[in-house]
Amino acid sequence: MLSVIDVLTRFWTDMIDRADGPMTFRFFLQPTMALITALIDGIKDARVGKSPYAWMLAHSDSTQRRTAWREGVTATTRILLLGVGMDVIYQFRMFGGFKYPAEAFVIAVVLGFLPYLVLRGPINRIAGWWLRRRAAAHPKDRSP
Repeated sequence: MLSVIDVLTRFWTDMIDRADGPMTFRFFLQPTMALITALIDGIKDARVGKSPYAWMLAHSDSTQRRTAWREGVTATTRILLLGVGMDVIYQFRMFGGFKYPAEAFVIAVVLGFLPYLVLRGPINRIAGWWLRRRAAAHPKDRSP
C-alpha cells in the first residue's frame, strides 16, 4: 500500500513531467484561452461597474461569493473540459490508460481557471480606467 508521501511525490513528479512530455502546447493554449475569457469578462465587469473578480470572491457575502464562483466556473467550463480531455489523451499516451483523474483535474484548473482568476480583476481595473478616461475626453460620445 502506498503512503501519502509516495502518492504526493508521484503526483508532483507527474505534474512537472507534463511540461516536458507530449502535448506541451496545452501549457500555452489553456492559459491563452483563459486570458481571452478573462479579457471579455473583465471588460464587461468594467462597463457595469463591478468590483474586481478576486475581490468579490474574497470580500463579499456568501450569496455573492457563490454567484461569482458559479460565473467564473461557467465562463471557464469549456477550457476546463478541454484541459481534462487533453490530460486524458496525455495519460493514455504516457501511462497506457486514464489512471490519475485527480491529476487531470488539477492540471486543468491550474492552466484554465487560475489564469482567469488572476487576470479578470486587473483587466477590469484597466478597462475601467480606460473607459473613464475616454468618457472624460469625449463627454458628447456618452449615450443617454
